[in-house]
Amino acid sequence: MRWLYHTTAAVSRRAWRQLTSMRTALVLLFLLAVAAIPGSVLPQRNVSPEKVRNYLATHKQWGPTLDRLFFFDVYGSPWFSAIYLLLFVSLVGCLVPRFRSHIVALVKVPPKAPKRFDRLPAHAELAGSGDAADAERIRALLRRRRFRTTVRQDGDVYEVSAEKGHLKETGNLVFHFALLSLIIGVAYGSWFGWHGNRLLVQGEDFAFCNTLLNFDEHALGAQVGENDLPRFCLRLDKFNATYLANGQPVTYKADINVTQHGKQSEKVLQVNDPLRLDGANVSLLGHGYAPVLEYTDKYGRTSTNVAPFLPQDGLLTSQGVATFPDVNINPQTHTRDEKAQIGFSGIYLPTVPSDPSANSSAFPAENDPRLMLQAYQGVLGFDAGAPLSVYTLDDRQIAAGRLKTFGEPMMLKPGQTGTLPDGTTVRFAGTQQWVTISIRHDPGQPIVLGGAIALLAGLLGSLSGKRRRIFFRISPTGIEAGGLPRSDYPGFAEEFDGIVRDAAPAASVPEQVPQTENVEEVV
Repeated sequence: MRWLYHTTAAVSRRAWRQLTSMRTALVLLFLLAVAAIPGSVLPQRNVSPEKVRNYLATHKQWGPTLDRLFFFDVYGSPWFSAIYLLLFVSLVGCLVPRFRSHIVALVKVPPKAPKRFDRLPAHAELAGSGDAADAERIRALLRRRRFRTTVRQDGDVYEVSAEKGHLKETGNLVFHFALLSLIIGVAYGSWFGWHGNRLLVQGEDFAFCNTLLNFDEHALGAQVGENDLPRFCLRLDKFNATYLANGQPVTYKADINVTQHGKQSEKVLQVNDPLRLDGANVSLLGHGYAPVLEYTDKYGRTSTNVAPFLPQDGLLTSQGVATFPDVNINPQTHTRDEKAQIGFSGIYLPTVPSDPSANSSAFPAENDPRLMLQAYQGVLGFDAGAPLSVYTLDDRQIAAGRLKTFGEPMMLKPGQTGTLPDGTTVRFAGTQQWVTISIRHDPGQPIVLGGAIALLAGLLGSLSGKRRRIFFRISPTGIEAGGLPRSDYPGFAEEFDGIVRDAAPAASVPEQVPQTENVEEVV
């Protein structure tokens, strides 16, 4: 048992020393960067579950395997968390002893001078003798140069020890502690933060309140529940955009009505200028158009649908669908013919080109808008219980023949009406604009910001600091100086020579003889 105990203790100490070495920390940092690559390449379930479902449906061979290995939930996977935790432990175990040693080095006086100065990288001897006054004079000289100094006496021999350059190790420690704070800040934000995305259509009927059910996509931290979300409501009142002649956007500006804590206020939301609310930040991500369609069925009942269309290019050529499942209901029997449901697949052109068959807008602003529609009649598939996209018709219904094209394609201007084969009509009433917003709360953001600032400051200190030591031995027989750079410092020789010149007694300073090419004139 004693053998087992000692063996276990030895293996544990060896493993701890290996884990807390700087080499291991660098390897773990590299592994963390590699492990984050799938999170950037593959869609993540907590950000875009729809894209994950599409990926699994498209890649039926590799998709399930990647899903079992948590490649669609990288940052919450066991292997990513293990690397993260090991890196945290490694940095703590590596930095704490170094920090303790550095504090001791800052408090402790400079060490004693070596016995033989001639073995130091820099060495000089000054003519003349010295005493206590010379020792104090040299000490004052070094202190003016911001050296930490101390004077030791052994009989009639005085030694001056000076040290400078702890800024390098201080910056090094600040850099690594800042890196540790970044890891803590990211972990804290992951546990207690949350975010969600929402497509917000213009108008009071489409106001958004901050609840999970109203998000298009959302992700909550491990310690965040639905009741922890701050309560506020947003409404898009107006959206303005300006463009260059080539269609490149210049400004996006959304007028948002905010209701929070029982008070309403008007805010302006722009790109890279988020709304800072109590408990969340709201950022502007994108913009598009929502055509307004009015369908009148065969019983004369009119239904209105505001359908956001998704942009397909930079000129806001947009594609989407408008569905009318609750139409053609007999007013006498109140029964609905499920096979008479209507859906429209369309392409919206904010500015129609000279050749409309190109199916591409000529400019992102609504200079000459057109809406191209293809009607479908049959079973839309909403009653089947399967999740459906609001931006496309159900391809399974079309493939099964339960949803068929109804009439010829039509192109409508705002205000125009198209007639379907059964006499029903659809009117293009115009468009309402929409924006996509990201609502986010990250409590670890201040920690990460402070860590990033400290990281840069520590890096500058680590690169600019040069640690070195200077020694003087003053005795009745003469003055001897030596210097030792503790790091790579190309300018140390020049600095040492300058200190020696300033420290030399006035009588020992040799007279500077001007150099000339004519040796005879000098003689």
